[in-house]
Amino acid sequence: MSQFQNMMRNMPPVTKNLIIICFIVFLAGAFIPSIGQNLMKYCSLHFIEAPDFNPVQVVTYMFMHGGFTHIFFNMFTLFMFGVTLEYVMGSKRFLLFYMICGVGAALVQEAVWAMTLPDLVVKELAHLNQTTTAEINAWLAQKPGILSQNLNLFTTVGASGAIYGVLMAFGLLFPNRPLYFMFLPVPIKAKWMILIWIAMELLLGMSAATDGVAHFAHLGGMIFGFMLLTYWKKKGVIHGDSY
Repeated sequence: MSQFQNMMRNMPPVTKNLIIICFIVFLAGAFIPSIGQNLMKYCSLHFIEAPDFNPVQVVTYMFMHGGFTHIFFNMFTLFMFGVTLEYVMGSKRFLLFYMICGVGAALVQEAVWAMTLPDLVVKELAHLNQTTTAEINAWLAQKPGILSQNLNLFTTVGASGAIYGVLMAFGLLFPNRPLYFMFLPVPIKAKWMILIWIAMELLLGMSAATDGVAHFAHLGGMIFGFMLLTYWKKKGVIHGDSY
């Protein structure tokens, strides 16, 4: 217990408070069903054309998580890499970086939804009604409002977009730091780890994976993180190492 207290005491403020806020929101939703339902309706990220969409959701969604495994791995990753980045960037700049990556991930997810979501809704309705997509399209043509209502079926929650931005930043600032990847017994340099993550997310996203994970949002967080950190490095306000 004393080791945990020392760890929390020594953790930089932004990383610590982000973790605390995410766990408070998760526990409130998990143990008080009415709060959980309202959080999902008003704070998870909806498609921009969905009836329940609200602009603040591009921020609030990143403080919500779908289950204990989801929040545990996100917050563990934030702790493992965020502490170092916050010391390097400074707390204010790290918070700005984190939020921009999270919002950027939401914007990329919205763009992907704009290209794919209507077809996904049709397929989901066809599956639920045990009929064909052609019949659903014919039915929706007569009742266009039904499509809009069913856009609420698709939401995204989680800090993963911002977390992937954090991972990208660590790989750019400390490219030769050794990291362990899943169950591989040998370390991999951070720069190669980043390329592996990018390839995995891109392949899973392009394969239309049905795992319920917003892979393109992860890539969006990495893209925004890369652009912002590259800009800061050119301005000379951020430096990494070649360790």
